[in-house]
Amino acid sequence: MIYGYARVSTDGQSVDTQVRQLPAAGAAKVFRETASGAKTDRAQLRRVLAALDAGDVLMVVRLDRLVRSTRDLLNTLAAIADRKAGFRSLGDTWADTTTAHGRLMLTVLGGAGRVRARADPRPHGRGPPAGRCAGGEDGPQAEAHPAADEGGDQASGSGRGDLAGDRAQLQCQP
Repeated sequence: MIYGYARVSTDGQSVDTQVRQLPAAGAAKVFRETASGAKTDRAQLRRVLAALDAGDVLMVVRLDRLVRSTRDLLNTLAAIADRKAGFRSLGDTWADTTTAHGRLMLTVLGGAGRVRARADPRPHGRGPPAGRCAGGEDGPQAEAHPAADEGGDQASGSGRGDLAGDRAQLQCQP
């Protein structure tokens, strides 16, 4: 069975266009929701994911109707795959786990996400806590570099054998 998921962010918006497009593309049942995409715990999304059986497909008009970030997309696709179901976005044809090409594209996207996560240990989209830059107490302070203070060699580092202290100091710059 093909399920559709239609979402808008506010009550002032309408899901009508999505609800017309999804059945026209083959959806037998459409789950409708008015909720911010920033909310990851959405009642109708939970319901449609729970309804998926092996061989079913979850279809959306565009990816931004389902998720807000790459991480959310990968988590949602994992939940769909756990149920042995497929996923298809009408507007983003590369995002289609029912085809070999779509599975390849999403595998590459997932790999790129893992590489990015390993390269940047901070939560995505966030810098250091503001209190840390202002000298607050919600994290270790960036170490001072005596050589830099004296106008000497700034490459001397923090003495920890890496550039963590330099990175923390740079992140606090305006």
